[in-house]
Amino acid sequence: MYLRQKPSGRKPFASIKRILSALAVNTSGLALIEFAYSLPLVMGVGMYGAEIANVAMVRMRVNQVSMHAADNAARIGEGALLTQKTIYEADINDLFVGADLQAGRYVDIFENGRIIISSLQKHSDGDQYIHWQRCKGKKIYDSSYGTEGENAPDRPVNGMGPSGTRVSAPDDGAVIFVEVSYDYKPLISNTFTDTRTITTRSAFNVRDRRDLTQIYDRTGSDPVADCGTYDGIS
Repeated sequence: MYLRQKPSGRKPFASIKRILSALAVNTSGLALIEFAYSLPLVMGVGMYGAEIANVAMVRMRVNQVSMHAADNAARIGEGALLTQKTIYEADINDLFVGADLQAGRYVDIFENGRIIISSLQKHSDGDQYIHWQRCKGKKIYDSSYGTEGENAPDRPVNGMGPSGTRVSAPDDGAVIFVEVSYDYKPLISNTFTDTRTITTRSAFNVRDRRDLTQIYDRTGSDPVADCGTYDGIS
């Protein structure tokens, strides 16, 4: 024998009302909702910080490349203690190889930039001039302070460097002046930084006694890093 259950008499809308009331006072997902609202701002600040940090890191590397290239170019040379040191085209090429290794693949200095090494010397009439200049890199960029040659029309009479901080070569000596120009590649987007080009300069006096007349060719066929050529390390 089956007993028929009497209807409870509860209205279905009552259960729905209770559920909605419970949801209305439930705050367990409030923090998640607030986080979702703030996520775009948090991500924007994070990407901005990452881009600024990347700019600082790349600028530091480019600056170190210019400084070390100038320092090394001021030290190179072969010769005994009592004789003048001579420098060779192969020495200059080795400097560029070292700069490429120091910058690393991430910066890729010769693919995205250019290094210009100048030997600033003193002319017989007392004026400053660039005796020789060597360049490497695919970026189209020329020295801001002149080209090589005693009679170059843009001979830097007052030395090389920005106004107010120019350097000059001493009598019977030389200053190695290095310029680096680099096209910055954004880590995320150009939106987060206005840095497009990084330009650094460094200068060091030549160490020891150096034969300042020329750069020699040890083998007779050493490649010359001519400033009219825009290439990288082969």
